[in-house]
Amino acid sequence: MVAGERLTFEDGVTLYRSPDLLALGSLANQVRDKLHGKRTYFNVNRHINPTNICVASCTLCAFGRKPDAPGAYTMPLEEVFKKAGEGWTDAVTEFHIVGGLHPDLDFQYYVDLIRGLKERFPTVHLKAFTAVEIGHYSHISRLSIRQVLQRLKEAGLGSLPGGGAEIFAPATRRIICDHKIGAHMWLKVHRTAHELGLHSNATMLYGHIETPEDCSDHLCQLRGLQDETHGFQTFIPLAFHPANTELGKLVQHHETTGYMDLKNVAISRLMLDNFPHIKAYWIMMTPRVAQVALRFGADDIDGTVVEEKIYHDAGAPTPQVMTRQEIMRLIREAGLEPVERATLYRPVTRTETSFTVQV
Repeated sequence: MVAGERLTFEDGVTLYRSPDLLALGSLANQVRDKLHGKRTYFNVNRHINPTNICVASCTLCAFGRKPDAPGAYTMPLEEVFKKAGEGWTDAVTEFHIVGGLHPDLDFQYYVDLIRGLKERFPTVHLKAFTAVEIGHYSHISRLSIRQVLQRLKEAGLGSLPGGGAEIFAPATRRIICDHKIGAHMWLKVHRTAHELGLHSNATMLYGHIETPEDCSDHLCQLRGLQDETHGFQTFIPLAFHPANTELGKLVQHHETTGYMDLKNVAISRLMLDNFPHIKAYWIMMTPRVAQVALRFGADDIDGTVVEEKIYHDAGAPTPQVMTRQEIMRLIREAGLEPVERATLYRPVTRTETSFTVQV
């Protein structure tokens, strides 16, 4: 890496097996400084989960419910719009929208959801629907992946989140999320999105039964697609939260440690040489560990969020919202410079009454 050469799959495995966290962090921080200096990004966003009813039964998930299960819900569109408005102020620049794979809702519901939000909140960027959801919509509508994405884009979809990637290794994937689309389809959805001019994020779930080989392979496959399309913006390592999940009961896992969180951030920064940004997702790794991760390769700490459900259903003990002021304080206390961004990483300039997204 110091010589400017791309790290190989074997290098990635070696990094994952290394016990020298501080050396990994130092190398990753060098890359981060070269790319971004002291700039550290965040945004003002709001999470919306229209339904938790899901046909999948992934052992890693505590969010999805069967239709007749306690706590199952599906929001009528007007309720989605109302809820979005309750969490919206002039400060919000992004709605992050994901949900379950509902067996009875037709594709038009999701098209109307995007169109309705865009009509009501025209300045808000809509980052919506994981590749798993897009695959589901293709199945229920009998439209191609490209047609699904094209219709959503025409309705106002701005970009795709990175969820649902979990881990690409087939043997591990069969155990933790056998009901989800496979790696090939996940990558196809994102490739198609990029071809249509939609940017997206990418993720990897760690802290369950994955091996160093699984993780290195996952990063190499993401890097390979980025070489083709240059459409990924951010990589987000996601810590597995075992509480209330079948997988947690099966393997008797505990929460990830700060050591593991920082190691995954650092290695992803070193391996993903063509990804502009690495995110320390404070919802999953706690604000304090995310703050430290900003010196281990991460240059983004996510956003204000407001009412995150998926990881809190799995036992995440973190708060469900942080203010702009709290996020900026965390960044400054790390000796870094907070930069508010819009979803596509254009800087946001604020006055007392409005904001401007720089072009």
